[in-house]
Amino acid sequence: MNKDFLSSIPYFVGWRLVRALPEKMAYSIFESIGKIVLFRNGARMKRLRSNLQRVEPGNTPEAMDQLMRAAVSSSMRYWCDTFRCSDWSKSRILTTVTATREELLTGPMRDGRGVVVALPHAGNWDHAGFYFCAMGFPLVSVVERVKPEALFNKFLQYRQKMGMEVLALDGRSMGTLMQRAREGALIALVSDRDLSRSGVDVTFFGHPARMPAGAALLAIRTGIPLITAFVSYTNTGIHIEFNSVAIPEQGTEAQRVSTVVQECADQFAKGIAKHPQDWHMLQRIWVDGDFKERTK
Repeated sequence: MNKDFLSSIPYFVGWRLVRALPEKMAYSIFESIGKIVLFRNGARMKRLRSNLQRVEPGNTPEAMDQLMRAAVSSSMRYWCDTFRCSDWSKSRILTTVTATREELLTGPMRDGRGVVVALPHAGNWDHAGFYFCAMGFPLVSVVERVKPEALFNKFLQYRQKMGMEVLALDGRSMGTLMQRAREGALIALVSDRDLSRSGVDVTFFGHPARMPAGAALLAIRTGIPLITAFVSYTNTGIHIEFNSVAIPEQGTEAQRVSTVVQECADQFAKGIAKHPQDWHMLQRIWVDGDFKERTK
């Protein structure tokens, strides 16, 4: 056994255990884990608090503590969902989703056109993806490689089992996405964070941030519709709110991309402002203060 596989074993054991537990017990355990993590107040909790303070700068300390509890609970719900939803029935996936302006996606797809969906790290975006796979739409997404490699491969298999085509983020992924767009696929890209040099500068909640250009480039270069989706939790599942994004016809490609990414950022901000507890951003998002640019 190589070192990478050995380091993945605890994750695999935990994954199997969470799937085997009774549902209420599994979610209760994750809720308890979230309370412990919040109490310990490590680096990720401090970053989440900092991010949410920019979303709701007028909060009192008591209100911010309440928001943090709700945000950690939402994040733990996401992880428990992630471990368990590969066992959900098609009926459960379909009946636990509600949507606003769903025709922005289903209309072009049923006409044989591709659609690119940009969304932030909010709610359970996997559940949303499985919902459209269950409706029969070919869905393609991109994920960044993580360590250990064996765990990364496990997540790939899990999403592929649910009907997604998942591409690893590398120099070849954009070419494949362009091809899939022209073939009429639904392309879903999590698009609220790119701290690399290639990220597009935007203003986000009044502060400078960077977001990826991929969704905008696909729409501009292929002519397929671009929409945003904000996924929030409900008592029984998730709600998806779709909005269309206008693609400017004038200007250079870089100018058009910048305009589109800023509009996506503005739409993300509206969703986050409505459901801040469901924005699972435990990493740096803004590029002011002590920010240092990533070299890769």
